[in-house]
Amino acid sequence: MEKTLSELAQLVDGEVIGDGGVKIVGVAPIEEARKGQITFIAHPRYVPHLNETEASAVIVSSKVGEAGKPLLRVANPYLAFAKILGIYAHRPYEPRGVDQRAWVSPTAKLGEEISIYPFVYVGDHVQIGNRVILFPGVFVGDNSVIGDDTLIYPNVSIYEGSRIGKRVILHGGVVIGSDGFGFARDGRRSVKIPQVGTVEIGDDVEIGANTTVDRAAMGKTIIKRGVKIDNLVQVAHSVTIGEDSIIVAQVGIAGSSKIGSNVILAGQVGVIDHIEIGDNAMVGPQSGVAKDLPPNQAFMGSPSIPHKEYLKAVMTFPKLPEMWRKIGQLGAKVRHLESEQNKRRPQSTEDIHDPDQ
Repeated sequence: MEKTLSELAQLVDGEVIGDGGVKIVGVAPIEEARKGQITFIAHPRYVPHLNETEASAVIVSSKVGEAGKPLLRVANPYLAFAKILGIYAHRPYEPRGVDQRAWVSPTAKLGEEISIYPFVYVGDHVQIGNRVILFPGVFVGDNSVIGDDTLIYPNVSIYEGSRIGKRVILHGGVVIGSDGFGFARDGRRSVKIPQVGTVEIGDDVEIGANTTVDRAAMGKTIIKRGVKIDNLVQVAHSVTIGEDSIIVAQVGIAGSSKIGSNVILAGQVGVIDHIEIGDNAMVGPQSGVAKDLPPNQAFMGSPSIPHKEYLKAVMTFPKLPEMWRKIGQLGAKVRHLESEQNKRRPQSTEDIHDPDQ
């Protein structure tokens, strides 16, 4: 594919500085880019490399002026790069049909232009939309629904009754609809609580490799439209994650928690059960969320506290040894002063003299 820099500028609402007619045939990192390719600079520290790259053009922020090569200036270089990379990475879809080595229930309803690879299992009364791709080793349980243009990579397990929306991407090893971790204690024994609910995943959701989304004990576990979940994430039973939220690797969300829209949970965040996190909240890495968090704020720490308060606390941590030493010294001085005062204090009435005698 070949496009001019001016054509790319129109696609990303950018401004061309220099020759807009330069031909672009691909995208590459700034260190590896060659003639005919476009690269980008998203961080100011890379600006000195602007004239060193061999790329034919560079995507830059609106703060960057002229350079020795054509520039594509935009408000958000990283976003523009993502859009342009999507253009060059796109490959025309060629449906493969149903491989004879797959097993598809005769009661399943299959859409048009699908691709079902070898060793896929599709259970009874499953509904699969148009242009769906199921790679080898995918299991789709009875009564599940998969929407149009969904891509499911190898060895994904979709348990019975799960509903997957349109344009969803499930990466290798994802498990949708496994039993929630629900047990009632009977003395020392754990009695399993039957998990009879389902999982519902909205449109345009992407879930990373080896992530698990448990079915609800009753009702639904819900991942709403546009949510992006990284690898190795645990979403427990009856959790709801609001639209456009981002859940980063190794996050664990306990049962019946409600995550708002446009929330960001950074790596290794832990969320206890039955709490709510408000819309647009951000929780920093390795934080522990032990109570409800209000919307439109950033939090950090375990237990999580407002980010500004956390920064003050962090600045205090390195000073704690010196503070402890000084407290010890002050304690010793106080004890010494008290000892001296006790020595001067009268011990009995016999030690008190009448000044008139």
